[in-house]
Amino acid sequence: MLLDENIEHKKELRHDWSRQEITAIYNKPLLNLIYEAATVHRMWHKADEIQLSTLLSIKTGGCPEDCSYCGQAARYHTDIQVQALLPLDTVLDHARRAQANGASRFCMAAAWREVRDNRDFDRVLEMVSAINAMGLEVCCTLGMLTEDQAKRLQEAGLFAYNHNLDTSEAYYDKIISTRKFDNRLHTINNVRKAGMTVCSGGIIGLGETVEDRIAMLCTLSNMPQHPESVPINALARVEGTPLENLPKVRIWDMVRMIATARIIMPSTMIRLSAGRMEMEEEEQAWCFMAGANSIFTGEKETLLVTPNPGVSEDMAMLDNLGLKPMVKKD
Repeated sequence: MLLDENIEHKKELRHDWSRQEITAIYNKPLLNLIYEAATVHRMWHKADEIQLSTLLSIKTGGCPEDCSYCGQAARYHTDIQVQALLPLDTVLDHARRAQANGASRFCMAAAWREVRDNRDFDRVLEMVSAINAMGLEVCCTLGMLTEDQAKRLQEAGLFAYNHNLDTSEAYYDKIISTRKFDNRLHTINNVRKAGMTVCSGGIIGLGETVEDRIAMLCTLSNMPQHPESVPINALARVEGTPLENLPKVRIWDMVRMIATARIIMPSTMIRLSAGRMEMEEEEQAWCFMAGANSIFTGEKETLLVTPNPGVSEDMAMLDNLGLKPMVKKD
Protein backbone atom coordinates (compact mmCIF):
# COMPACT_ATOMS: atom_id res chain seq x y z
CA MET A 1 0.00 0.00 0.00
CA LEU A 2 1.56 3.26 -1.09
CA LEU A 3 1.05 6.29 1.10
CA ASP A 4 2.18 9.89 1.18
CA GLU A 5 5.54 10.53 -0.48
CA ASN A 6 5.58 6.97 -1.89
CA ILE A 7 6.49 5.46 1.50
CA GLU A 8 5.53 1.79 1.53
CA HIS A 9 4.52 0.43 4.92
CA LYS A 10 5.16 -3.24 5.51
CA LYS A 11 4.10 -5.15 8.59
CA GLU A 12 7.48 -5.05 10.26
CA LEU A 13 9.03 -3.29 13.22
CA ARG A 14 12.04 -1.02 13.11
CA HIS A 15 14.37 -0.20 15.98
CA ASP A 16 16.78 2.08 14.12
CA TRP A 17 14.81 5.29 13.69
CA SER A 18 16.90 8.44 13.38
CA ARG A 19 15.78 11.75 14.82
CA GLN A 20 15.77 13.17 11.31
CA GLU A 21 13.33 10.49 10.13
CA ILE A 22 11.02 11.00 13.09
CA THR A 23 11.17 14.77 12.65
CA ALA A 24 10.18 14.43 9.01
CA ILE A 25 7.19 12.29 10.00
CA TYR A 26 6.14 14.64 12.83
CA ASN A 27 6.28 17.69 10.53
CA LYS A 28 4.25 16.25 7.64
CA PRO A 29 1.16 18.19 6.58
CA LEU A 30 -1.29 17.39 9.34
CA LEU A 31 -4.01 15.63 7.33
CA ASN A 32 -1.42 13.56 5.44
CA LEU A 33 0.14 12.58 8.78
CA ILE A 34 -3.22 11.53 10.23
CA TYR A 35 -4.09 9.56 7.09
CA GLU A 36 -0.79 7.70 7.16
CA ALA A 37 -1.08 6.95 10.89
CA ALA A 38 -4.68 5.77 10.46
CA THR A 39 -3.61 3.45 7.66
CA VAL A 40 -0.78 1.98 9.72
CA HIS A 41 -3.16 1.60 12.66
CA ARG A 42 -5.55 -0.48 10.55
CA MET A 43 -2.73 -2.77 9.45
CA TRP A 44 -1.88 -3.68 13.06
CA HIS A 45 -5.04 -3.18 15.13
CA LYS A 46 -8.81 -3.30 14.99
CA ALA A 47 -9.72 0.30 14.31
CA ASP A 48 -13.06 0.14 16.11
CA GLU A 49 -11.66 -1.11 19.45
CA ILE A 50 -10.47 1.01 22.37
CA GLN A 51 -8.95 -0.57 25.44
CA LEU A 52 -10.49 0.79 28.61
CA SER A 53 -8.04 0.91 31.49
CA THR A 54 -8.78 1.95 35.05
CA LEU A 55 -6.05 3.61 37.11
CA LEU A 56 -6.35 3.61 40.89
CA SER A 57 -4.07 5.48 43.28
CA ILE A 58 -3.42 2.90 45.98
CA LYS A 59 -1.06 5.21 47.90
CA THR A 60 -1.43 8.96 47.39
CA GLY A 61 0.84 11.94 48.06
CA GLY A 62 3.88 12.45 50.24
CA CYS A 63 6.33 11.52 47.48
CA PRO A 64 9.94 12.67 48.07
CA GLU A 65 10.57 13.28 44.36
CA ASP A 66 10.46 16.80 42.89
CA CYS A 67 8.74 16.11 39.52
CA SER A 68 7.66 19.63 38.57
CA TYR A 69 4.30 18.53 37.15
CA CYS A 70 3.19 16.33 40.05
CA GLY A 71 0.81 17.38 42.79
CA GLN A 72 1.81 14.35 44.86
CA ALA A 73 5.30 15.67 45.56
CA ALA A 74 5.56 16.39 49.28
CA ARG A 75 7.47 19.63 48.73
CA TYR A 76 4.68 21.37 46.80
CA HIS A 77 1.70 23.04 48.44
CA THR A 78 -1.33 21.46 46.77
CA ASP A 79 -4.71 20.45 48.10
CA ILE A 80 -4.01 16.76 47.52
CA GLN A 81 -4.49 14.73 50.67
CA VAL A 82 -1.89 12.14 51.65
CA GLN A 83 -3.40 8.65 51.78
CA ALA A 84 -1.71 5.51 53.09
CA LEU A 85 -1.70 2.28 51.13
CA LEU A 86 -5.28 1.13 50.61
CA PRO A 87 -6.51 -2.13 52.16
CA LEU A 88 -6.64 -5.18 49.89
CA ASP A 89 -10.43 -5.47 50.02
CA THR A 90 -10.88 -1.84 48.98
CA VAL A 91 -8.62 -2.29 45.96
CA LEU A 92 -10.41 -5.50 44.94
CA ASP A 93 -13.77 -3.73 45.14
CA HIS A 94 -12.45 -1.07 42.73
CA ALA A 95 -11.12 -3.75 40.39
CA ARG A 96 -14.47 -5.59 40.31
CA ARG A 97 -16.34 -2.40 39.47
CA ALA A 98 -13.78 -1.50 36.81
CA GLN A 99 -14.23 -4.92 35.20
CA ALA A 100 -18.03 -4.57 35.35
CA ASN A 101 -17.70 -1.20 33.58
CA GLY A 102 -15.81 -2.73 30.67
CA ALA A 103 -12.16 -2.27 31.71
CA SER A 104 -9.79 -5.01 30.59
CA ARG A 105 -6.75 -3.53 32.36
CA PHE A 106 -6.49 -2.42 35.98
CA CYS A 107 -3.56 -0.21 36.92
CA MET A 108 -2.38 0.55 40.45
CA ALA A 109 -0.19 3.54 41.28
CA ALA A 110 1.71 4.29 44.48
CA ALA A 111 3.43 7.62 45.07
CA TRP A 112 6.79 6.09 45.95
CA ARG A 113 10.24 7.04 44.76
CA GLU A 114 11.16 3.37 44.70
CA VAL A 115 9.83 0.03 45.85
CA ARG A 116 11.11 -1.15 49.21
CA ASP A 117 11.14 -4.72 50.44
CA ASN A 118 8.66 -4.34 53.26
CA ARG A 119 5.09 -5.17 54.27
CA ASP A 120 3.64 -2.59 51.88
CA PHE A 121 5.29 -4.31 48.93
CA ASP A 122 4.02 -7.66 50.21
CA ARG A 123 0.50 -6.19 50.21
CA VAL A 124 0.92 -4.95 46.65
CA LEU A 125 1.97 -8.46 45.61
CA GLU A 126 -1.26 -9.77 47.19
CA MET A 127 -3.27 -7.20 45.23
CA VAL A 128 -1.57 -8.17 41.97
CA SER A 129 -2.21 -11.87 42.52
CA ALA A 130 -5.87 -11.40 43.43
CA ILE A 131 -6.65 -9.05 40.51
CA ASN A 132 -4.82 -11.28 38.05
CA ALA A 133 -7.04 -14.14 39.21
CA MET A 134 -10.07 -12.03 38.21
CA GLY A 135 -8.96 -12.14 34.56
CA LEU A 136 -7.84 -8.52 34.29
CA GLU A 137 -4.50 -7.37 32.90
CA VAL A 138 -2.73 -5.96 35.95
CA CYS A 139 -0.37 -3.00 35.67
CA CYS A 140 1.54 -1.19 38.40
CA THR A 141 3.50 2.03 38.63
CA LEU A 142 5.42 2.10 41.90
CA GLY A 143 8.63 3.99 41.12
CA MET A 144 12.04 2.44 40.63
CA LEU A 145 12.40 -1.33 40.78
CA THR A 146 15.30 -3.68 41.35
CA GLU A 147 15.64 -6.78 39.19
CA ASP A 148 14.54 -8.99 42.10
CA GLN A 149 11.47 -6.86 42.82
CA ALA A 150 10.46 -6.98 39.17
CA LYS A 151 10.76 -10.76 39.25
CA ARG A 152 8.55 -10.98 42.35
CA LEU A 153 5.89 -8.84 40.68
CA GLN A 154 5.99 -11.04 37.59
CA GLU A 155 5.64 -14.17 39.70
CA ALA A 156 2.60 -12.62 41.40
CA GLY A 157 0.95 -12.19 38.00
CA LEU A 158 1.78 -8.63 36.99
CA PHE A 159 1.20 -8.15 33.27
CA ALA A 160 2.72 -4.69 32.76
CA TYR A 161 4.81 -2.14 34.58
CA ASN A 162 4.52 1.59 33.90
CA HIS A 163 7.58 3.77 34.12
CA ASN A 164 7.34 6.86 31.92
CA LEU A 165 10.37 8.61 30.45
CA ASP A 166 8.36 11.86 30.86
CA THR A 167 10.49 13.84 28.38
CA SER A 168 13.80 13.79 26.53
CA GLU A 169 17.09 12.98 28.21
CA ALA A 170 18.31 16.52 27.45
CA TYR A 171 15.31 18.20 29.09
CA TYR A 172 14.86 15.73 31.92
CA ASP A 173 16.85 17.60 34.58
CA LYS A 174 14.76 20.73 33.93
CA ILE A 175 11.73 18.81 35.21
CA ILE A 176 13.16 16.40 37.79
CA SER A 177 16.35 16.65 39.84
CA THR A 178 15.85 13.86 42.37
CA ARG A 179 16.66 11.08 39.91
CA LYS A 180 18.31 10.70 36.53
CA PHE A 181 17.02 9.73 33.11
CA ASP A 182 19.21 6.63 33.28
CA ASN A 183 17.33 5.53 36.41
CA ARG A 184 14.20 5.34 34.26
CA LEU A 185 15.93 3.19 31.65
CA HIS A 186 17.41 0.93 34.33
CA THR A 187 13.98 0.17 35.79
CA ILE A 188 12.57 -0.52 32.31
CA ASN A 189 15.43 -2.94 31.69
CA ASN A 190 14.65 -4.72 34.97
CA VAL A 191 11.01 -5.06 33.92
CA ARG A 192 12.09 -6.59 30.60
CA LYS A 193 14.45 -9.03 32.29
CA ALA A 194 11.56 -10.24 34.47
CA GLY A 195 9.48 -11.00 31.38
CA MET A 196 6.78 -8.37 31.88
CA THR A 197 5.43 -5.95 29.29
CA VAL A 198 6.50 -2.32 29.42
CA CYS A 199 4.27 0.75 29.60
CA SER A 200 6.34 3.88 29.03
CA GLY A 201 5.57 7.21 27.44
CA GLY A 202 5.71 10.86 28.35
CA ILE A 203 4.11 14.23 28.89
CA ILE A 204 3.93 17.13 26.50
CA GLY A 205 3.39 20.71 27.58
CA LEU A 206 6.22 20.79 30.15
CA GLY A 207 7.92 23.68 28.39
CA GLU A 208 9.89 21.32 26.17
CA THR A 209 10.67 21.89 22.50
CA VAL A 210 9.48 19.84 19.55
CA GLU A 211 13.04 18.50 19.39
CA ASP A 212 12.61 17.16 22.95
CA ARG A 213 9.39 15.41 21.95
CA ILE A 214 11.13 13.85 18.95
CA ALA A 215 14.05 12.74 21.13
CA MET A 216 11.73 11.03 23.59
CA LEU A 217 9.95 9.16 20.79
CA CYS A 218 13.34 8.22 19.35
CA THR A 219 14.43 6.69 22.67
CA LEU A 220 11.20 4.67 22.94
CA SER A 221 11.16 3.47 19.32
CA ASN A 222 14.81 2.40 19.35
CA MET A 223 14.53 0.19 22.42
CA PRO A 224 15.39 -3.45 21.57
CA GLN A 225 11.69 -4.17 22.06
CA HIS A 226 9.13 -1.39 21.69
CA PRO A 227 7.06 -0.70 24.80
CA GLU A 228 3.82 -2.61 24.45
CA SER A 229 2.08 0.51 25.74
CA VAL A 230 2.98 4.19 25.22
CA PRO A 231 0.89 6.75 27.12
CA ILE A 232 0.83 10.22 25.59
CA ASN A 233 -0.12 12.71 28.30
CA ALA A 234 -0.95 16.38 28.07
CA LEU A 235 0.23 18.30 31.13
CA ALA A 236 -2.45 18.49 33.80
CA ARG A 237 -1.68 21.86 35.37
CA VAL A 238 -1.94 21.24 39.10
CA GLU A 239 -2.22 24.33 41.29
CA GLY A 240 0.74 24.60 43.63
CA THR A 241 3.24 22.90 41.31
CA PRO A 242 6.00 24.78 39.44
CA LEU A 243 4.26 24.21 36.09
CA GLU A 244 0.77 25.34 37.10
CA ASN A 245 0.83 28.43 34.86
CA LEU A 246 2.00 26.83 31.62
CA PRO A 247 -0.42 27.08 28.69
CA LYS A 248 -2.84 24.34 27.75
CA VAL A 249 -1.46 21.85 25.24
CA ARG A 250 -2.85 22.38 21.75
CA ILE A 251 -4.89 19.47 20.42
CA TRP A 252 -2.91 19.34 17.19
CA ASP A 253 0.29 18.85 19.18
CA MET A 254 -1.31 15.82 20.85
CA VAL A 255 -2.48 14.52 17.47
CA ARG A 256 0.99 14.88 15.96
CA MET A 257 2.58 13.03 18.88
CA ILE A 258 0.04 10.21 18.72
CA ALA A 259 0.26 9.87 14.94
CA THR A 260 4.05 9.86 14.94
CA ALA A 261 4.17 7.29 17.74
CA ARG A 262 1.68 5.12 15.84
CA ILE A 263 3.79 5.15 12.66
CA ILE A 264 7.15 4.39 14.29
CA MET A 265 5.79 1.89 16.87
CA PRO A 266 2.92 0.29 14.94
CA SER A 267 2.28 -2.71 17.20
CA THR A 268 2.16 -0.64 20.39
CA MET A 269 -0.95 0.39 22.28
CA ILE A 270 -0.95 4.20 22.14
CA ARG A 271 -2.77 5.51 25.20
CA LEU A 272 -4.56 8.86 25.17
CA SER A 273 -3.94 9.58 28.83
CA ALA A 274 -3.86 12.75 30.98
CA GLY A 275 -5.48 15.87 29.58
CA ARG A 276 -8.73 14.43 28.24
CA MET A 277 -10.77 16.49 30.69
CA GLU A 278 -9.83 19.59 28.69
CA MET A 279 -10.63 17.98 25.32
CA GLU A 280 -13.93 18.11 23.51
CA GLU A 281 -15.29 14.85 22.14
CA GLU A 282 -14.35 15.96 18.62
CA GLU A 283 -10.75 16.52 19.72
CA GLN A 284 -10.53 13.06 21.23
CA ALA A 285 -11.94 11.66 17.99
CA TRP A 286 -8.98 13.15 16.10
CA CYS A 287 -6.64 11.38 18.53
CA PHE A 288 -8.37 8.04 17.85
CA MET A 289 -8.18 8.67 14.10
CA ALA A 290 -4.45 9.34 14.52
CA GLY A 291 -3.91 5.94 16.14
CA ALA A 292 -4.72 6.16 19.85
CA ASN A 293 -6.43 2.95 20.94
CA SER A 294 -6.64 3.17 24.72
CA ILE A 295 -7.99 5.54 27.34
CA PHE A 296 -8.11 5.61 31.12
CA THR A 297 -11.57 5.76 32.57
CA GLY A 298 -13.01 5.27 36.03
CA GLU A 299 -15.92 5.64 38.39
CA LYS A 300 -14.31 8.39 40.49
CA GLU A 301 -13.73 10.66 37.46
CA THR A 302 -10.07 11.14 38.33
CA LEU A 303 -6.80 10.04 36.80
CA LEU A 304 -4.71 9.57 39.93
CA VAL A 305 -5.32 13.02 41.42
CA THR A 306 -6.43 15.06 38.38
CA PRO A 307 -9.90 15.32 36.77
CA ASN A 308 -10.81 12.74 34.13
CA PRO A 309 -14.04 11.85 32.30
CA GLY A 310 -16.20 9.22 33.97
CA VAL A 311 -17.32 5.82 32.67
CA SER A 312 -20.77 6.89 31.48
CA GLU A 313 -19.35 9.88 29.61
CA ASP A 314 -16.70 7.74 27.95
CA MET A 315 -19.14 5.01 26.95
CA ALA A 316 -21.41 7.62 25.38
CA MET A 317 -18.43 9.00 23.44
CA LEU A 318 -17.44 5.56 22.16
CA ASP A 319 -21.01 4.91 21.10
CA ASN A 320 -21.15 8.23 19.22
CA LEU A 321 -17.92 7.39 17.40
CA GLY A 322 -18.85 3.79 16.58
CA LEU A 323 -16.12 2.41 18.84
CA LYS A 324 -16.31 -0.43 21.34
CA PRO A 325 -14.34 -1.55 24.39
CA MET A 326 -11.57 -4.02 23.67
CA VAL A 327 -12.06 -7.43 25.22
CA LYS A 328 -9.08 -8.97 27.01
CA LYS A 329 -7.49 -11.72 24.97
CA ASP A 330 -6.92 -15.03 26.79
